[in-house]
Amino acid sequence: MERSPETITNDLLAVVTRELGYREKPGQHTKYGAWYAQTVKDPQYRNAAWCDMFIAWAADKAGVTDYVGAFAWTPSHARWFEQRQAWTDEPEPGALVFFDWAGGDDIKGIDHVGIVERVDGGKIHTIEANVDKVWLKRKVRDESKVVGYGIPRMVKPDLTVEPADVTLALRPDAVSASTSQAAGVDPVAAMATGVLVVAVGVSLIFGGFHVRKLAFSVGRHRRAAPPPEPSPEPQPEERPLAGAVAIRSSTAPGETPPPRRRARPYA
Repeated sequence: MERSPETITNDLLAVVTRELGYREKPGQHTKYGAWYAQTVKDPQYRNAAWCDMFIAWAADKAGVTDYVGAFAWTPSHARWFEQRQAWTDEPEPGALVFFDWAGGDDIKGIDHVGIVERVDGGKIHTIEANVDKVWLKRKVRDESKVVGYGIPRMVKPDLTVEPADVTLALRPDAVSASTSQAAGVDPVAAMATGVLVVAVGVSLIFGGFHVRKLAFSVGRHRRAAPPPEPSPEPQPEERPLAGAVAIRSSTAPGETPPPRRRARPYA
């Protein structure tokens, strides 16, 4: 069921304002991360950065996920709005504001997201999660670090986004690939060509691994070290007989020692 712009904004803000003052638990654990990890069936999100997972949680509670989206990675979230013609540089209440702390204007550099509560005197008043290290709280920002705004009321839930070419959309919680058929191209021939390209690529990759393995095993760019000289075998230690006196040699170095005589035992 399609929602009116007013109810989308009001319902979302009603949920997020009730969460003000929430504090992250030890180990970066939050109820929003736990909910997101359960939703996507991936436990790594239980203690992940939670600014965007909080918004996904709030949108679910408000029943407006189709208009807000559900993401953990902020650049993908911003791109989602852009693909739905709901990306702008003008703030308004209920908009998602995306920041790049380095001051860039490229979606790829986005670090953080919050929700605009109101705009006043050139400042944006926001509600943000995972700020000041552990808090969910209100902030007042200027626009020097803002990359853009995602506008939920402009999103059309039934809009089908069709990329112009093969697109691999990477997110921490999902990987999807979509293709579009070019006009006048035989789909069977295109599929056969694709299979051939993949096969060639795989063979090149494994061939490269084989060559690298040989290079490391042979060590062709290193000079072989000379073999170590054999160490002299240890001579057995000569011990005196019981009750006898050991004979010490007084032979000078380099001379042939005389035959050794066994000492006579004491009487």
